[in-house]
Amino acid sequence: MANILLSDAEKTFILHGVEEDFRCDGRTRRDYRPMELETGIVSHASGSARLRLANTDILVGIKTEIDVPSPYNIDKGKIEFFIDCSANATPEFEGRGGEELAQEISDTLAKSYQSGQAFDLRKLCILPGQQCWKLYVDILILECGGNLFDAVSLAVKAALFNTKIPRVTAALMDGGNVDLSLSDDPYDCNRIEINQIPILVTVCKIGDSCVVDPSAEEEQCSAASVVVGVSQRDNKSFLTNIHMCGVGSFHQETLESSVELGLSAAEKLDEELLIALKLEEERFGKYGKKEIFGFLR
Repeated sequence: MANILLSDAEKTFILHGVEEDFRCDGRTRRDYRPMELETGIVSHASGSARLRLANTDILVGIKTEIDVPSPYNIDKGKIEFFIDCSANATPEFEGRGGEELAQEISDTLAKSYQSGQAFDLRKLCILPGQQCWKLYVDILILECGGNLFDAVSLAVKAALFNTKIPRVTAALMDGGNVDLSLSDDPYDCNRIEINQIPILVTVCKIGDSCVVDPSAEEEQCSAASVVVGVSQRDNKSFLTNIHMCGVGSFHQETLESSVELGLSAAEKLDEELLIALKLEEERFGKYGKKEIFGFLR
């Protein structure tokens, strides 16, 4: 997280604003800052997205590769997360300063995706026990303006929506060899179903109140926060994981209300994200604009 120097008077001003449900930028405790989202911006990636949440800027690229399934999950594919914190994001990321934060976000994402009801890895299996698709999710934090967990999870979900997996036909030959045939048409591909893919919502405790989408300044006024992983199934919200941040603690009643706040915020956030992605798909086409050459023009 970005370390911002605040005076005691500034912290008191932020604290009183949260207590009055009127934050420094005019939001209530349940409001998010404006977002900008683009997909398909990395031409050599199978899927990509860039999300800007106020001053937080995240770029995600996804690469697909054929691999061998794990012996413990022979009918499932694989997904791995890699996060790099740019030294330009904040001075604290210079050198190896961002490695600990990157690992924390990566582990939280991986745990939220472990549930089969949140992300069905069986759809990435090509031939059980023989071949499967492996997704490498590369995340670059370009700028840090607070609320990294939420921004990263939203950008990853948008990139998965944009991911195109080549259509492949597999057959088991004599001797146990696998014959794979990939389509030559780049527009002949499969898409990933993202409706149940989880997102992360950070609920930050400031004084006796809790807020969503904390800014970098608000994070400096908080001693504890909880990151809630939420998946949508059958128009209902379900927890996938809970991650605690900071040196402070939550009272049981405060923790329960924070989780409820995270669930309600995630439900609305996920709904708006899907609407934005579908509008962009209608604008540019499901598989992008297919160019026509020669006499086919």
